Amino acid sequence: MGAQLRVYKRRIRSVTATKKITKAMEMISASRIVKAQRAVAASTPYADELTRAVTAVATRSNAKHPLTTEKPGADRAAVLLITADRGLAGGYSANAIKQATALTAQLRAEGKDVVTYIVGRKGVSYYNFRHLEVTGSWTGFSDKPTYGDAKAVASDLIEAFTAETGGVDELHLVSTKFESMLTQTAVDARLLPLKLDEVQLGEESKTKHEIFPLYDFEPSAEGVLDALLPRYVESRIYNALLQSAASEHAARRRAMKSATDNAGELIKSLTRLANSARQAEITQEISEIVGGANALADASRGSE
Repeated sequence: MGAQLRVYKRRIRSVTATKKITKAMEMISASRIVKAQRAVAASTPYADELTRAVTAVATRSNAKHPLTTEKPGADRAAVLLITADRGLAGGYSANAIKQATALTAQLRAEGKDVVTYIVGRKGVSYYNFRHLEVTGSWTGFSDKPTYGDAKAVASDLIEAFTAETGGVDELHLVSTKFESMLTQTAVDARLLPLKLDEVQLGEESKTKHEIFPLYDFEPSAEGVLDALLPRYVESRIYNALLQSAASEHAARRRAMKSATDNAGELIKSLTRLANSARQAEITQEISEIVGGANALADASRGSE
């Protein structure tokens, strides 16, 4: 019985140590998510307005640009997948990978060859374990990305898109959108070539009660597109990295809170079992003492 009590005490100490770790990780993620939310809030208006400006130039001019022109017979697409560098974040990376897998299957069903670029060690490990080809990867900044990181990723992708031979005809982005502390959704979007939808722009203007302005491009619409389109790709990837980072912290905070709560419940359960074992041990010791005393009393009466 004493051995069983020692087992319970050892497990309680182990679970208590784990609870301290998960609680610390929960608090760290809770503090980092505030900064991540601020970064998302600061970058989103810039990315949206830049997208609006690029769309305005492309739709309200006769300029032709490789990044806005649909390639005839497009048969090769690139998918950029954003995952986490570390685990313990619930289904965050798994959901993004699942979304990328579904998008890849859809593109291949359309007869396109798909090449994959990945941000984050979890995605790289997933593809390497299954012997899936990865054209390019970046790691080490998933939880705290900078604009320089987004620029490095965008540079390689734009180079692949504009390459005359061996390049890609489309560029798709799979990331996780931060909606709230409780909701993060894996989404995909086509970055290049830029989708230009005049009807959608008109409806958006009516919804917002805005009159779309007239534009005069200097030195030329082509020059403006040459300057804006790389910035557009960089800003969209940077915003996606920030959204994913905020989602990662939120998912890790939720996962660590759940782990901490489960550890607390397990400690309570083990404590009850330990108390029951201790009571059984005490009862057994009392029974042995009473039995020994009775045996001594019987022996004394026999000797008399």
